[in-house]
Parts: sequence; structure tokens; C-alpha cells
Amino acid sequence: MMPTSAFRRSLSLLVAGLVAGVALSQWIDTSEDRSRLPLNADAASRDVSDGDDRRTTAVGDQWSMVSEASAQAGEMVPDAAPAAAASGNEPVQPRGGTARTPFVADAPLAQAEPGADAPATPPQVDETALRYFARSGDSRRLEAEIARLQALYPDWTPPEDPLSVPDIGDPSLDAMWELYAQDKYAEVRAAIAARQESEPGWEPPADLLDRLTVAESRVRLVNASNLQQYDTVVRVAGDTPSLLTCSEVDVLWRLAEAFAETERPERALDAYRYVLTNCDNPGERLATMQMAIQRLDRPAMDSLLALQRPSEDGIDEFAGVRNELSRQAVDAGNADPSATASQADLETVRQLAEADGGASDRLLLGWYYLRRDQPTAAEAWFRLAREAADTSEASQGLALALLALSQPVEAEAIIRPFADESDAARTVYVAAAANLLAVEPPIVQSPEILRTIVDAVAKAEDANGAQQLGWYAYGLNQLPTAAQWFAQSLDWQPDSEPAAFGLALASQRLGDAAELSRLQAAWQGRSPRIAEIGQAGATLPQTASGALAATAATMQAASPTTAPAPLAYVQPAAPTASQAPVAAAAAPVAPAAAPVTAAPTMQQPVAQAAPQYAAPQQRSAPRGCSASIDPRTLSAQAALDRGWCLMELNRPIEAAPSFGIALLAGSAQTRRDAAYGQALAYLRVGLADKAAVAAAREPQPRERRTELETAILSAQALDSFGAKRPVEALIALDQRSQIAPDRLDLMVLQGYAYLELGRFGDAQQVFTAAANAGNRDAARGLNAVREATGFIISSD
Repeated sequence: MMPTSAFRRSLSLLVAGLVAGVALSQWIDTSEDRSRLPLNADAASRDVSDGDDRRTTAVGDQWSMVSEASAQAGEMVPDAAPAAAASGNEPVQPRGGTARTPFVADAPLAQAEPGADAPATPPQVDETALRYFARSGDSRRLEAEIARLQALYPDWTPPEDPLSVPDIGDPSLDAMWELYAQDKYAEVRAAIAARQESEPGWEPPADLLDRLTVAESRVRLVNASNLQQYDTVVRVAGDTPSLLTCSEVDVLWRLAEAFAETERPERALDAYRYVLTNCDNPGERLATMQMAIQRLDRPAMDSLLALQRPSEDGIDEFAGVRNELSRQAVDAGNADPSATASQADLETVRQLAEADGGASDRLLLGWYYLRRDQPTAAEAWFRLAREAADTSEASQGLALALLALSQPVEAEAIIRPFADESDAARTVYVAAAANLLAVEPPIVQSPEILRTIVDAVAKAEDANGAQQLGWYAYGLNQLPTAAQWFAQSLDWQPDSEPAAFGLALASQRLGDAAELSRLQAAWQGRSPRIAEIGQAGATLPQTASGALAATAATMQAASPTTAPAPLAYVQPAAPTASQAPVAAAAAPVAPAAAPVTAAPTMQQPVAQAAPQYAAPQQRSAPRGCSASIDPRTLSAQAALDRGWCLMELNRPIEAAPSFGIALLAGSAQTRRDAAYGQALAYLRVGLADKAAVAAAREPQPRERRTELETAILSAQALDSFGAKRPVEALIALDQRSQIAPDRLDLMVLQGYAYLELGRFGDAQQVFTAAANAGNRDAARGLNAVREATGFIISSD
């Protein structure tokens, strides 16, 4: 049991800080003509939930959440608390004339009108829980109970010394409260039933029953949300509006998700708006905005941004969200050339790209300008991105920009190191190589470069690349090799007239009359120039230069099915080789015997970080995972890959659902990686409890398990201490010390937790150990201990 002085100090702090709190509420009904019905709540009150006992602050216009099931049945909805009936609200008349009293989370703190008569008798306050928590020494729940009773009964005065509350002695009831405190709700019900059977006429305290009902509803709602049973989430929330308060922000998030998933975005907006209007926790406010980004459109997000609360030094708490919205607007322009980002969004991303020195924002701008045929601006941003990180994606973008600027030599050299890293990189490399081979006057390529080009074309099965190799060999008088490449190009793209024309020319010069006749018969009526080959009086090109000069227009009109983007191929206006053969100056360029068709396997995640993904698979979404995609439409492996990609972009809130999809199917390794990734995503946004659930969904190797458990326990300790729950913080730190070495910052946290509990000797011991290691915060902690015991030393 805690010392009396500590209880009194906690009580005085609590009473001094009480402010108003009422639940979020709104009508839940699918009919179009049902309107929200305001609840007259001019004053405010503070509500403390019975679950995590976190504080709730609510101000402004309040709404009542009415059960959809009850609304449809036309039933009267019971009050949520004894004071609800006395809140001063008249019954609301819904359609049909049946009176309905809104189900209010907690009655507002009523203010007496001047001159109004005082109530004849004071309210009967159930202090059962207060007595139990006082006797058991549970200061956290004691403070929560005092705040709850103060909110329900404004005229009630808490005892000056909670330990002086008379001990009526009811071991059986104490056991029920203990089971409740341990979240063993079914056992509480069983204990109540057993006592009623053994003691006819005994009734449990109403407070215990109310708390038990709310706790069970919370469990049902969370389970329904995890199973994506969104209608059930809405129904349970409507039946239990006392859950819809700032102390249950997770419930509000789940309700907003349910509204969004059932095509009621305006209701989701209401839920998010309630949190931002009434709740004060900075981390929860920021997480609310990050979740809203996934489900609301830009106008709705702008309305939420208006609810930001600048700090005393004028810093916008949602600056990061505003930046992300600007990034999304620019990224939407990458995926859809018809979607143009505003100048304000472009300027925001430009400032971010210049300020942070990272590659991601620079890549965003590079792809945006490249998709709008502004290659000069795109080149500048891609070069800056490569300065920050020489990645495959940055090199792809720069290569494409250089191709648009008719600089294929540099383009090929830049993308060559990444040619084999991904399908997308290989496609860009083949485009650069084709343009390089088409340079006039021709550049004789080294055997190494030609080998790289041949391998890339074969693996990509790229018809245009094969055709360009054919013209290159044709210009070198390597006619058999040229014929092979033209034939290979036709095999990959049978309707390519330029490739058929090249093969016909090579066949005619090789004296292969049978092949020429076959080609002429196949293209009869479709290509007059193929029909003229070998005819008397026909003037046909004898070199690659002349052949391509004759067919340039046809090649420009060709639209290869494998081309990744309009800029992927810039067709040459000049021939690919000089008219004089230079066979001895270049290595032969024979086609690969067996082109590789399988795509490389995506790298799996490692223990400490998400894998580095080389590039997107489609140039229409050049950042790989930047476009919005419903992860439920993806395969397990694709969802896993998208999750890691989003983690690399520091978008963990979006990554978590993708990992969740990967958890539903796939191989055992995929599920393990998905559980690991989801846990890391939740840890990154400070949701330690969700991270713990995710980590337990699949067995992990020992190193991963230790890593996750250490991070989760560290986060739980920080969260508990920040929520004024030092006992839970100490428990988490103790568990962490059993699996990982102590960190100095966490030792300081442990010392302050002991200090909060009045355990000055323990606090001094921990602070001394950390201070001896050079931690200045620990030295200040020692001063705090000595101040509490009457002796202060310098912290320097």
C-alpha cells in the first residue's frame, strides 16, 4: 500500500486538474433522412474510462451516439450512467414520434442556474470501487475512480484522505474487483452468479456491472474490427457510447475505419474531427491525422488540418501531415499525367527536397516533371537524387531524362550498373542501349558493353532492342547475325514491319531466296517495300544507314507492346551505322541462345531494416509503392513487398495493412516476414500494444523475437510512464532487462518511476549508476531525489 502522503499528493493534483469531458456521439443510421441530433451540453465534464484509465477532455458541441439497432427498432435507449437522466436534456423525438433518450457516455457537468433551488437530497454515490482501490493501494485506479465520480456527480466531494474511507470488509466483492482489474471479465460474471446463488437477495454494485458491460463491449468491438466486421463495430459503438471518448482513442479510430469501409466517409470525418477537437494527447492527434490520410479525400483532410493547435513557439503540430499531403498530390501527378499538382504543393515538396537532403522528395519531383515532358527540370532533380543516394530508381529516371534530351551515351553509362537489378531497370537499360546503337556517326562498342546489351535484351525479350541489334550487325556486314536478331525480334513481336523488312534485306543479301519469298508472302498487301526486294529495277538500301533512313517513319509509328513509357524509346532519325562496313572494329553481336524469361526474386527483409527495393515495376508509378492501392487486391507476396517499400518511404501507417494482407496467405516465410514487418510498422508510430499483437501472430527466429520484444517493452515502458503509470513502466523495464542490456536513458526512466512511487532509495541507486556512466539527466534525477529528502547537490 502506498504512503498516505503520496495518496494525498496524487489526489490534490487530480482534483486541481479536472476538466470537462463528454463522449463523442452521433446518430448512426443508414436512412438518408436521419439527421444528427445535438445534445445540449453547454458545460463540460471529465470522463475517465474504466479500461486504460486514460484521461478524456472534451469541449465544444457534443453529439450523442445512438445504437443503429435500437434506432431501427424504435426502442428507448437506456442511459449510460446514473447521472444521464438528470443531465437536463429533454428526450429527442425521432421520426415516428417515439421518444428516445440519447445514450450519453457520461452526463455533462451541470452548472446550477442562479437562484435555482438546490436538490432536496444529495445523490447516492456508489463508492464501492473507491473503497476497494484505496484498500488495495492501487493509486492509478483510485485516481481514475475519483475523476469518474466527480464527472458523474458534480456535487460529490472526494474524501480528503482516501485511506480514511471506512473499510466495510467484503472479501468476496474485493475478489471480484481484483478479477476485473486483471481483465478476467468472464470470471467476474461467474463470481457474481455464484454469490447470488449462495446469498439470495445479494446484488452486485451497479458501478461494477456498468464497468463490466463497457469492458466487454470494448473487447467485442476490437475483435470485430480485427476481423473486418465493420457493421458490428458500428453497432457495438452505438450501443456503448461511453467508449467513444478521448480515453478510448483506439476505439474512435476503429469506428472511423468502420465508417470509411462501409462507404460513410462523412461519418469517418466526424469521428476524426471529434478527436482533433476534443483530445489533447499530441501523439494520438498526429496518429489520427495519419490514419485519416488513408481514408479521406483532400478537401476532408484540409478541414481537419484547420483544427491544428500551434505550440507556444508557433510550430504547426500537423506540419508533417501537410507535407505528406503535398507529396501525395505530386505523386498522384506521377501516376496520372492528367492530374496536376498545385503550385503550393510543388513548392512544398521543393522546399522539402532542398531541406532534408534525402532522395525521396527529389525523385518525386523528377518523375513529376518527366511525365510532363519537362526533361531538363527532371534531369536536375534526378541528378540531385543520385547525389543523395545512387539508387536504381534515381538512375532510371536520369537515364530516361537524358534519352529525352538526346544524350544516349551518358544514359547508357548511368543505368548500366543497374541493368540486371530489376525488370524495370532492365527495360530502361534496353531503351538506352537501343538509342546508343542508333547514334550517328556510329560508336563502336566494346565487347563488354555489347555483352551487357545482348544479355539485357535477351532477358527482357525486347523486340525493339533485338531489332536495333540487328541493324547494328547489318551495318557491320555481320549479315547472319543481323538475320538472327531480326528473326528474334519478329518472334517477340510478330507484327513488327521494320524487323520483317530488316530480315528480308538480310535474307536477300545472304541469297536465302526461300526465306525472302516466305516473308513477301506473309506481308503481301501490308508492306510494299518488302514486296519490292529482289525485283528488277528496285532500288533498295544496301547498308543499315540507308535501310533505316527509308524506314524511319515506319519505326516512329510502331508502338511496341513492351515499351514501358513514352520516353522509353526515342527512335533515331539517322542510321545506326556508317555506310562503310567496319566488321573488324567491333565484336560480333549474336543473339543469346536461350533468353532468360524469369524475373529476379525480390530480396527478403533482414532483421534490422526493411529491404532496399531497386525500383518500381511499372514506369506509370515510378516510386514503386507511391500510388494508392488497396492491399486487399494484391497477392500475399506483392502485399509483403509493398509493405517493405512503404516502410522504406517512412509510411508505416500505410505499410501495416499491406503486411496484414500478407499474413492471411502465402508461405510460412511470407507470413513470418509479414508479422515482423507489421510489428515494426506499429512500433514506428508508437502503437506498442498493436506491435505486440502483430509480433505474436507468427513464430519468429530467436534474434527477431528478441529484437521485437526489446523494442515493444521499451515502448510500453515509455508509454506507461508518460500516462502516469509508473508501476507498469517498472514492470516493462524489468521484463526488458531480462532479455537485453539496460540502456542509460531507460535507467533514467526507471529512476523517475521509482521517484514517482516514493521509493527514494531505489531511485537514488539507479540514478547514481547512470550518473557514474556520464548521463547528465541521471545527475538531475539525483538532485530530484535529494530535493525530496531535503538535500540538493549540483547537477553539473
